[in-house]
Amino acid sequence: THQRNSRIVGVRQKRDHFFQGRTRNMKLSIAAVREKFLRLQNEICGALSTLDGGTDFHGKDLESFGGGLSRPRVLSDGNHIEKAAVQFTHSLGESLPPAATERTPALEGFPFQATSISVIVHPRNPHVPTTHMNLRFFLIEAEVPVWYFGGGFDLTPYYPYREDVVQWHQNARSACGSDERYRNLKTQCDDYFFLPHRGESRGVGGLFFDDWNEGGFESSYLFVSGVGDAFLLGYKPIFLRRMNTVWSEDEEHWMLLRRGRYAEFNLAIDRGTRYGMQSGRRIESVLASLPPRAVWMYDHQPEPGSREAELILDYLQPRDWLETSAKSKDIDL
Repeated sequence: THQRNSRIVGVRQKRDHFFQGRTRNMKLSIAAVREKFLRLQNEICGALSTLDGGTDFHGKDLESFGGGLSRPRVLSDGNHIEKAAVQFTHSLGESLPPAATERTPALEGFPFQATSISVIVHPRNPHVPTTHMNLRFFLIEAEVPVWYFGGGFDLTPYYPYREDVVQWHQNARSACGSDERYRNLKTQCDDYFFLPHRGESRGVGGLFFDDWNEGGFESSYLFVSGVGDAFLLGYKPIFLRRMNTVWSEDEEHWMLLRRGRYAEFNLAIDRGTRYGMQSGRRIESVLASLPPRAVWMYDHQPEPGSREAELILDYLQPRDWLETSAKSKDIDL
């Protein structure tokens, strides 16, 4: 017991020294973050239901240890949306899972609270892109509390529409409030949503950030709230523009092939999936982001010169979409 207590004290001293100064001069409230994420869940569910012609989300509220709450919400087999999941969680634990401490091992061994909202939309129409958003907040309950936000949003098109991608990134830049912040978070998004075994990006990116506490709690909370509010502003116009586009069986098959890549990333690479499994969360909620259908074909290659090949060669490689748009006609939001 003495050795264990000495180890805990030593780890805490090292950890508190590592994070010294990160929590000064701020009003820390996980309750405020929780309420924002719950409101955002309701807003996004309502908007997606309306886009789909009134299809309802289904789910239930699941209480957990110490006052935690899971609110899974799933839309299945809709008119325009084959599957959408908008998940809220607030969890408490005695020790952070390995996926949450692999980059900051000094946090190992401390009790924590975490709250998050995760959104995924898998449309029926191959001309409507899949989209994803995740926002999260961690509070590590040491003598000096450690906290940080993480998250972002990204877009995964199946067919190349430059107008859609440029508008998506214009909206992302607006959410950031500065070009410098946008470019930093865009680069992090490009780096994270990459399949190294395929040598290609999952999609056309957006924003991604982790360990975010810039400017203190209030400033970080407002920034993350703004990112959450910007999500629908970026996705809804694209959805409405493409939802009634006529598609062929071949185009749907291509979408299912690309969904396979999406599943590969989520199962083999994504830290959020590993965190959910390691933290003991309900597996149905953890895997809710997976597409309802997907296809894998051995050594499939798109026909040279096709729109499918254009997607792979020109869209699924990191590039500066806003500089590209500035060289031609800029697209107004």
